[in-house]
Amino acid sequence: MKENISNVEYASLMYDFYGNLLDENKREIMDLYHEDNLSLTEIAEELGLSRQGVHYALKKAESSLEKYEAALGLVAEWKANNALIFEADNLLESMSSVDDAEELRGALSKMNEFMHKALGL
Repeated sequence: MKENISNVEYASLMYDFYGNLLDENKREIMDLYHEDNLSLTEIAEELGLSRQGVHYALKKAESSLEKYEAALGLVAEWKANNALIFEADNLLESMSSVDDAEELRGALSKMNEFMHKALGL
C-alpha cells in the first residue's frame, strides 16, 4: 500500500483523504506538520505544548488515519486509479495516430481532474 513513497508522504496523503475525520486538535497538529512543514519543536512553541506532547498527538492522529484507510481504502483506490492513468498514458505514446492519441490523452486528463475534484484534492 505504501510502496514507493515515504511514511511522511503516505501520512500526508491519508491526511488529504481523512483529515476532516480527526478532532480539531489532531487536525491542527497534522496541518502544521504536513501542510506547513513545521517541525515538532515549532509546533510545540506555536501551540504552547511540549515537543513530546506534539509527537504523541501526531502519532495518535496518524494511527487514526491508518485505521480509516484500513476500513475505507480510499488512498489505495486513488493510487490504483493513478497507476491505471499512468499506464494508459504510456500506451498512448505507442499509438500510431496522433489524433487518436491526443483525444484519448484529453479524456484521461478529464478523468484525472474529475477524480481530484471528487475527492477534494
